[in-house]
Amino acid sequence: MEILSPRDVPLGGVRAMSVRRTLPQRQRTFVGAWCFLDHYGPDEVDAQGGMVVPPHPHTGLQTASWLFSGEIEHRDSAGHHAFVRPGELNLMTAGRGISHSEYSTPGTTVLHGAQLWLALPDDARHVDPGFEHFTPDPVTGDGWEARVFLGSLLGSTSPVRTYSPLLGAEIRLDAGTVLHVPVDPAYEHGVLLDSGALTIGDEALKAHELGYLAPGDDALEIVAAEDSLLLLLGGPPFGEQIVMWWNFIGRDHDEVAGYRAQWQHLLDEGADERFSLPDDDPLPALPAPALPNARMVLRG
Repeated sequence: MEILSPRDVPLGGVRAMSVRRTLPQRQRTFVGAWCFLDHYGPDEVDAQGGMVVPPHPHTGLQTASWLFSGEIEHRDSAGHHAFVRPGELNLMTAGRGISHSEYSTPGTTVLHGAQLWLALPDDARHVDPGFEHFTPDPVTGDGWEARVFLGSLLGSTSPVRTYSPLLGAEIRLDAGTVLHVPVDPAYEHGVLLDSGALTIGDEALKAHELGYLAPGDDALEIVAAEDSLLLLLGGPPFGEQIVMWWNFIGRDHDEVAGYRAQWQHLLDEGADERFSLPDDDPLPALPAPALPNARMVLRG
């Protein structure tokens, strides 16, 4: 198992909420189509400022929002207004272009969860923007509980549409539990340990680490030394290279630079063919940062 340790990243502002980012890293861009993983909390909102992310753009990806505690309000330029709550998946498809905002709600005292991105394959990355909400029923066994929000696992299947084969599940384990998880041997897997301590096979994983497992095994044996909470992610190797910069995914430097120019055109001129803004958002949209000095290169 390859262990990926997180780095702390502020989301912005004087009272910036800090997140732990385990994907992407220099040595690994993907776990299946999963290409971005921010993990945060549990944070006291009064002390940390909560989540305040004004309208910003995306292209070429899907965003998956998953909470353990708290509540986040979502608005997007395709007209969707929804709330992210614990145990409920919000999956937004950016496709050819979307903008959205995310704010922790006034009633939230503790915010704790994960924000994940899925790269869209080349034949689907220009689809129309979309949004799905899904609440998976828990499946349980001796000392464990799972909620499968994407793909299939442990006898549970999510109906949510994705554009490549995927797995996403929350698993809670009591201390001392040994869970044998049948998996697709064509998938690579990532285990993000939120809290607790566990081993997979004979290798230990600590809280906040992401363990990467290459394709080949048809089962995972997870042993919890303590009460543990994890996300299990997976999918077949993505098989494509991408350029990922700021909130955009493209296939070369010029394409991503073009997305940036179109977003700035919207903010400067009030209109653009690719992007628009969510209705009734309380804060102004975020301007794009300056492009890197060097040309962006393909990764993956």
